[in-house]
Amino acid sequence: MQTKFLLEESQMPKYWYNLQADLPEPLPAVLHPGTQQPVGPSDLEPLFPMALIEQEVTTEREIEIPEPVRDVYNLWRPAPLYRAHRLEKALGTPAKIFYKYEGVSPAGSHKPNTAIPQAFYNREAGIRTLTTETGAGQWGTSLSFAGSLFDIDVTVFQVRVSYNQKPYRRAVMETYGAKCVASPSELTEFGRKVLAETPDHNGSLGIAISEAVELAVKDPNTKYALGSVLNHVLLHQSIIGLEAMQQMEMANCWPDVIVGCTGGGSNFAGIAFPFMGHALRGGEKSRIVAVEPSACPTLTRGKYAYDYGDTAHMTPLTKMHTLGSGFTPPGFHAGGLRYHGMAPLVSHAKELGLFDAVSYTQRECFEAGVLFARNEGIVPAPEANHAVKGAIDEALRCKREGKDEVILFNLCGHGHFDMAAYTSYFAGELSDHEYDEQELAMALSGLPSVNA
Repeated sequence: MQTKFLLEESQMPKYWYNLQADLPEPLPAVLHPGTQQPVGPSDLEPLFPMALIEQEVTTEREIEIPEPVRDVYNLWRPAPLYRAHRLEKALGTPAKIFYKYEGVSPAGSHKPNTAIPQAFYNREAGIRTLTTETGAGQWGTSLSFAGSLFDIDVTVFQVRVSYNQKPYRRAVMETYGAKCVASPSELTEFGRKVLAETPDHNGSLGIAISEAVELAVKDPNTKYALGSVLNHVLLHQSIIGLEAMQQMEMANCWPDVIVGCTGGGSNFAGIAFPFMGHALRGGEKSRIVAVEPSACPTLTRGKYAYDYGDTAHMTPLTKMHTLGSGFTPPGFHAGGLRYHGMAPLVSHAKELGLFDAVSYTQRECFEAGVLFARNEGIVPAPEANHAVKGAIDEALRCKREGKDEVILFNLCGHGHFDMAAYTSYFAGELSDHEYDEQELAMALSGLPSVNA
């Protein structure tokens, strides 16, 4: 029974895939926060180089991957696809379970798929300094890695609760030459404002984004890089699903169900969007499931509305599933999923009925991750545990129904920097955080009024 399905370097996709080309309805416009009029390229130029702005707005189906980017991708791509034979046996399911493993990258997750091109395009534009935010640290690590390859200075604002939980992530960023700062910080006006009101604030991705954006807009020689949510980020991640489509054909299978975890939407879009587009163009259709934490349930409890991407309201207004930009999620360990909003393109696809969403608690996701590790050998990141849990539940459904469906999920990263969380789990100290219903109601009541 074949376990690994591997592509040669020559088989790595040479183009990224853009879902916008195949959508039955176009994405709602992005609005200027002051005028509430659709933003133009000049509105985004303080933050991004023009090449990325063009990718943000294009509706072309394919965008060529530059050769220098493909050269770096060759360090870990094409990434392997595995058949989870031992997990199937442990579950006693007739289902076939496959997982695309993105933890083989130097940074240990899928995030370099977009960090490398973002650094490349900024370098081409003459930029030598980038700011960004990070939750668990996968994105900050990846941009730090990319910065080291393209000789760009990187400053990372890491959500304070994750900064304290994951000191080795910070060490890796510093090894790559980046500066890592706990957010909220004293480096920015907004950070100082938050600390003045709440000195022990745990931080949030919304706050960290505000700090990174503030530094970028104040310095014309500095740009901002985002690790999820934006269209060009999801575009870069499509290489995951494009490779997986080739590998599923190698396995003589096609997924009946595709599962991905969702925080901002990048790894979910990476695995799901190419299959989604394939179905929209008349090909085989897969049922797609997005899995999110019940402590930050953007897709299952959020409102589809225009909102800011950051807490200080410095970013444009985008229509997305949101818990409100003022919402601070509890400090659970899947820091990469602790974001108040969902990618507008993912949100739009959800509104079009192109996928389903479910949520799970922290402990049941760790339980699934441990079961996976004890059978497949890979210790998943806390974020990836959500996809593992979703795939296991689908496999158990197949067992109940006697169906031999094919399940594909994205194992977006390993958990080697998250062992403190596993230690807490085994000690019985890992709690199922619950968000504050009153805070959520207040955050949603504060959504901007938009005439669109």
